[in-house]
Amino acid sequence: MFKDKILMITGGTGSFGNKVLKRFLPTDVSEIRIFSRDEKKQEDMRIEFNSPKLKFYIGDVRDYDSIHQAMKGVNYVFHAAALKQVPSCEFYPFEAVRTNVLGAENVMTAAIANKIDKVVMLSTDKAVYPINAMGLSKALMEKFMVAKARMQNEGETVLCATRYGNVMASRGSVIPLFVSQLKDGKELTVTDPNMTRFLMSLDDSVDLVLHAYEHGRQGDIFVQKAPASTIGDLAQALKELLKLDNPIKIIGTRHGEKLYESLVSREEMARAQDMAAYYCIPADNRDLNYAKYFNDGEERISVLDDYTSHNTVRLSVEQVKSLLLKLDYIQEELHG
Repeated sequence: MFKDKILMITGGTGSFGNKVLKRFLPTDVSEIRIFSRDEKKQEDMRIEFNSPKLKFYIGDVRDYDSIHQAMKGVNYVFHAAALKQVPSCEFYPFEAVRTNVLGAENVMTAAIANKIDKVVMLSTDKAVYPINAMGLSKALMEKFMVAKARMQNEGETVLCATRYGNVMASRGSVIPLFVSQLKDGKELTVTDPNMTRFLMSLDDSVDLVLHAYEHGRQGDIFVQKAPASTIGDLAQALKELLKLDNPIKIIGTRHGEKLYESLVSREEMARAQDMAAYYCIPADNRDLNYAKYFNDGEERISVLDDYTSHNTVRLSVEQVKSLLLKLDYIQEELHG
């Protein structure tokens, strides 16, 4: 479906956008546009990949004109640009709104104006029952996407989203932090050893993007099923892999952190479609006919449970080690 097509990745210099780029570069896609506001990272990528397929656009999703101009002639858009650090968004919540909500709205509006075939928006587990500004902004982004998708006619731009848990070893995540602390002989700073997080690799996450491009309909949200571990077990697994025995220091929960993450709410589970490795959450296309809305209430919701990092498959320390060994980052740290 991508043969001779043009793909744009917003936030393409980030860890996730970078991985999507690496997957698409060897294919028969005709051009990949990297849209971001970081000229230094763009220059680094230009040198690293040295590919005529790659085109770089400096701009900011907060500025509609810059994203609108960069989208001319594009067929597919993957929107990965975001503010994703939970504590930063807690301190600067309106910055999260500007990028994650208004910026996403700019991307979707520009895509519709440029008659893009399909847009895949990147969301997060923190958008389910959100308690922090980052999650709230991503939850609003999902609502924007579904609302805009409802207004599209047959044959017009398709808007859908992918929702992820923690992507292992992505920029700003806990695994690189733990590895750095271990190698520097420092204490491992663990917020709460019983806190659970989904564990998924960047490669698995890119598979979900491709699945969304292939199967996504208006307003769909795709969720990848994933195992989880406690932060305590993750820290122990890294200590054993690196053959180091740094002490662990419990520092307490950070701003906006949850004990566990939810990928699918129980309200969504009532209509979710099980697609083996994924869940597809179709848009709720009921209208504002309130009588019908209340009469046709969903009884299944009361007996279903959320899909969370507490009730998914829980990995042991040995299983976490096996999963970590599949990561290029860990292999580089062990043998680089």
